[in-house]
Amino acid sequence: MPLVLIILLPLTGACLPALLQGRSSRLLASVSALFCLLLLLSWLPHVMQGGEAVVQRLSWLPSLGLDASFRLDGLGLLFALLITGVGCLILLYARYYFEGSKTTARFFTLTLLFMAAMLGIVLSENLLFMLVFWELTSLTSFLLIGYHTDDHAARLGARMSLVITGGGGLALLAGIMLLGQTAGSYELSVILEAGNRIRASEHYWLMLNLILLGAFTKSAQFPFHLWLPHAMTAPTPVSAYLHSATMVKAGLFLLARLHPALADTTLWFYLVTLTGMLTLMVGAFVAMFMHDMKGLLAYSTVSHLGLIMLLLGLGTPMALAAALFHLVCHALFKAPLFMMAGYVDHATGSRDMRHINGMWRFMPALMVLSGVASAAMAGLPLMSGYLSKKMLFNESLLVVTPEWAAVVIPAWVALAGLFSVAYSIRIFHNVFFNGRPIDLPIWPPAPPRLAALSPIMLPVLATLLVGLAPEPIYMALVHPAFAATQQVAVAPYDFTALGGRLPMLMSLFALAGGALFYHWRTPLFRLHARLPMVDAKEIFDWFMRRATALAQRRVFQLENGSLQRYLTFIMATLVVLVGLQLRDVPRWDGGVALAPLDPLTLLAAILLCLTSLGVVVYHHHRLPALLLLGVTGLFVTVTFARFSAPDLALTQLMVEVMAVVIMMLALSFLPQTSPRGSTRLRMGRDLAIAGLMGLGVAAFSFAILTRPQQTISDFFLANSVPGGGGSNVVNVILVDFRGFDTLGEITVLGIAAVAVFAFTRDLHLKERVVDTNPAHWVAEPYPIMLGAVARLVLPVALLVSAYIFLRGHNQPGGGFIAGLITAVALTLQYMAGGLIWAQARMPTAFRPMIGAGVLIASFTGLGSWLFGFPFLTSAHGHLHLPLIGEFELATAMLFDLGVYATVVGATLLILANLGKLMTVAGPGEEIG
Repeated sequence: MPLVLIILLPLTGACLPALLQGRSSRLLASVSALFCLLLLLSWLPHVMQGGEAVVQRLSWLPSLGLDASFRLDGLGLLFALLITGVGCLILLYARYYFEGSKTTARFFTLTLLFMAAMLGIVLSENLLFMLVFWELTSLTSFLLIGYHTDDHAARLGARMSLVITGGGGLALLAGIMLLGQTAGSYELSVILEAGNRIRASEHYWLMLNLILLGAFTKSAQFPFHLWLPHAMTAPTPVSAYLHSATMVKAGLFLLARLHPALADTTLWFYLVTLTGMLTLMVGAFVAMFMHDMKGLLAYSTVSHLGLIMLLLGLGTPMALAAALFHLVCHALFKAPLFMMAGYVDHATGSRDMRHINGMWRFMPALMVLSGVASAAMAGLPLMSGYLSKKMLFNESLLVVTPEWAAVVIPAWVALAGLFSVAYSIRIFHNVFFNGRPIDLPIWPPAPPRLAALSPIMLPVLATLLVGLAPEPIYMALVHPAFAATQQVAVAPYDFTALGGRLPMLMSLFALAGGALFYHWRTPLFRLHARLPMVDAKEIFDWFMRRATALAQRRVFQLENGSLQRYLTFIMATLVVLVGLQLRDVPRWDGGVALAPLDPLTLLAAILLCLTSLGVVVYHHHRLPALLLLGVTGLFVTVTFARFSAPDLALTQLMVEVMAVVIMMLALSFLPQTSPRGSTRLRMGRDLAIAGLMGLGVAAFSFAILTRPQQTISDFFLANSVPGGGGSNVVNVILVDFRGFDTLGEITVLGIAAVAVFAFTRDLHLKERVVDTNPAHWVAEPYPIMLGAVARLVLPVALLVSAYIFLRGHNQPGGGFIAGLITAVALTLQYMAGGLIWAQARMPTAFRPMIGAGVLIASFTGLGSWLFGFPFLTSAHGHLHLPLIGEFELATAMLFDLGVYATVVGATLLILANLGKLMTVAGPGEEIG
């Protein structure tokens, strides 16, 4: 079974609520997640039997080491089951939570998209491929946290999470690049075997810090934990899913996955263990004093994430097994508590535990379920949390080096356990007992239906099952994951070792101390209230304001709208840097003889220089400068033709025509002359920089061209026909060898055209500058002769365009040139008949044409995947048709068709919308 199907199922489900209406679409979306869970369960027997990791690859960009490769082993399966299992429960819970709401389609779409991204992280074999899903989780969580777009706090919380996790993602990108370069591959199969080489690398400390920064920000480790409590502005289903079993566990998964390659060093121990200890204590302490239900659960989540991080760093033989076991236990008891908080919030209109009291009278069934989950979080006997906490205590006692750790770590985790008991008692006792409700916005509270409790009941029963029968659950789920992190066969965890004297005393201390702490909560709360208040949101706002202001000042110093300044910076930098590198060149003449200079080439070069100087001399007079600039472009076209580059010559010619037409449109809104603002000193400076730049480029070109060299041209010439099926090397490069670049270029071109459309849609410019000089002759706007010629030229130009397109693979031409020829011919119709006349006869929508072109090019590339070849691999062959005979056909023609459609659509969309501004009616009706 293809592993990619596990990711595609929730992606497909994410599309259904957006495409279909009604309850059935949400049901089908949930079913897609359920099918995904069932597919994963079908792999469980293979993993339980100790089967090898399943690795499947789809070739994409092998030259860059980037393949769509997937890996399923015990660790990936454990996390994938948590992601899909809890995800199915959350989708069921959302059905009741959002009952009566009209915005649930967006929630289901974003949640399933997030689920697919998380599955991509845990099932990726290629780390670069994993980074794509890593960033996708940041983006989708941003949208989910800011689900209530009209709530300022929600928008701020979403922004905080995106800034922190996105910044960590950039650090992770750098760390992964270093890791892949050191290991020689970005495939996990290679990296996990190269642990000794990676740890011995001189860059180990840098790559470890960068990767840990990405993991710490994602898993809300101190001091990056601030985003998690402020993400509680999200709807409760989002909090229950993202912050109990999925997003916050991504960093933990990454460190567990890379454990064989990065762990077991002193640096790893100090960075991971100390960060986990601080996070564990800070989260546990702050959680006790939170009055908001979701705030308490958020900080308790921070504390438990620190607990798992601490175990990942300890380095004891079974610490990683304890970390994975507690990770499962945490998901099972934390998700029900978040769902309980959502139901109570809906029923009472409040999340403040100082007002929500005595809910047992209204929600007895919810009280029982929440009591079991709270007991598991506190670590009471017979609960799953009791076992995982004793595993923590036991592993902390096994640390012997450094000396301080043998004493500090056990005491530290016991104290943190005390706080966890206290806040667990508090959320249960304050919500369901502790007197009667006080000033609730909704009275009487409306308890949820019994059916609505089913998403809570299932994980509560699971946490009881884990507590009563831990070994079968451990052997089925956790042990294969632990073995996958060790890359060797490992012994199962010995649960009988948890009955030792010291772990038992530490558990009793935590239970008794937590109960006493909660009993004495009133004076402790008063003492806590006297402490200085630290608002993380205000700190974040202050930091963002200062960073934005600093960035604005620095940007304005460099980018103030002056093109002259930009060119000065660029050219001066190039002159200095290149000059320093070339100052020690012993000889500029490389010894290769230059080609003889014929009189015609010399004349063209002189005319090119004169027209360029003319642009400089007349640059204050816009129309002459534009005409001279066009002439300069024509001489460049002649230069390309002279040196055997007909494709470039044709392209340059068409571009020059379109550029002059578009700039003429802009000139109609500008004065005929530009102001003279440069001083003589600045002109002298600019002349010196331009002169040095010109002489430097000339000298550098001379040095290169007079030296013997072997370029990549020989490869293209040798492989153009056998590899690309065409003798026009330029076109084969564009549509085959460098097709991915071309795809990116036409995508950018389409985006630019749509941006012009968007900017000019409602743009109102001032009236065009009117020439009041009676000496100037004003021609008719649409001359009859031009109209007659344009109508005769159009079919001929379109025929030439088709000819250039069809022959482009073997002769000068191709989709780009053909598209420009078509665009020029149609532009002539606009110039001859006017915008209204031409648009009435040209009903083609340009934006769909751009989209169709990009899609045709993209699907041509994707089609090669179906036959097991890399993206954009072309196929070619010869066909024989009656009457026509034998001719060659290549899939690159489809790609070229996409280029053609994009060029025509983008060019005309830009031209028509700029020309629309010149009509008498102003902006008027949309064009394109």
